[in-house]
Order: sequence, then structure tokens, then C-alpha cells
Amino acid sequence: MIFKEGDAVHGIYFVYTGSFKIHKRWDKDKELIIRFARPSDIIGHMGLGKRLLYPVSATALEPSVVCYLDMAFFEATLKVNTELAYMMIRFLANELDNSHRSMRDLAHMSVKARIAQAFISLHEQFGIDEQGFIDVEISRQDISSFAGTTYETLFKVLNEFAKLNILTLTGRKILITDHLKLQEIVNRDPI
Repeated sequence: MIFKEGDAVHGIYFVYTGSFKIHKRWDKDKELIIRFARPSDIIGHMGLGKRLLYPVSATALEPSVVCYLDMAFFEATLKVNTELAYMMIRFLANELDNSHRSMRDLAHMSVKARIAQAFISLHEQFGIDEQGFIDVEISRQDISSFAGTTYETLFKVLNEFAKLNILTLTGRKILITDHLKLQEIVNRDPI
């Protein structure tokens, strides 16, 4: 874990190698994965508000390397490097857009459609490896947390997807075998 929800903010992190889940406590026993981070992504930026506390946690999914910039250095750099400041504004605008889209999906999509969208999002963000699997290893519990559902519900939907030859899970590896059917499930839910 790089930082946990409620920790004081002392800096910001840039992912150099590896992947991370950015998550928030839903209640005592549940978490919601807000997003995933991979190389070239920023983590810790959500703590830059006026409270200077991280509102989320960041946990590595695999051995990873991050570049840490302490807050004073980061802020001084933003003040003199307009290109970096502009890139941060664009990054934060994209994060806000993605956050709004995720909230809308959570409120309006069926559970099956949210699970299908989770797999599409993972595929888009991480791409595929040489064997065609999504290029990140992720637990089923993390998939359910990312889709905003329970593990039990995810298990039922995964069995249905497997019977329909939409995807295959081998351990923590995910193979989408029918992208069109997966997208159809998402598209059936009007928003």
C-alpha cells in the first residue's frame, strides 16, 4: 500500500512500472475500486484538496516502482513549469469526467452491464498480452469491487458469461472471447 484513506498528504506519485488499484472504503467490510493506475499515471492527486488528506487508498497489484515528489517540490515545479501545470489540468479534467461517468454507471446500469463494462474498461486501459489475456492480473474480489457489486453476484454473472463464451478467467487472467456480446450487454442498458 502506497498510502491509505485518511493519511496526511505529503506528496504525489507517478507510476513508473507496475499497476495499482485506487480504492475507497464502502463500509466496514467492502471497498469500491475507483480506478486502476499503470505506468505514466499519477496517484495521490486526489489528496490535493484543502484538507490535505488522501480520500482513497492506493495498493500495488504487482511489484511496482513509483516516483515520489514531495508536495513542496511538486507545487514549486507546477509554478514554474507551465507545460506540466497544463498537463495536470488536463489529467484532472479527464479524472473528473471518468468519475462522473462511473457514478452515472453505478446508479443507472444493471449489475450485469456494470460487470461487462468493467471488463471492457480493463481491456481498454491495460491492453492484452501475447496470449490475448488482459495485461493485468486481478482478483475476482477486485473485479467485483471495480464493478460495484458483491463477489457472489460477480460469480453468477461470470458463470453466465462463460456459458455464453463471452470470456474466460484462468486464475487472475482474463480473456475476452467475444467483445461484441460484451458490448451488447453494456449497450442494452439505456442511460
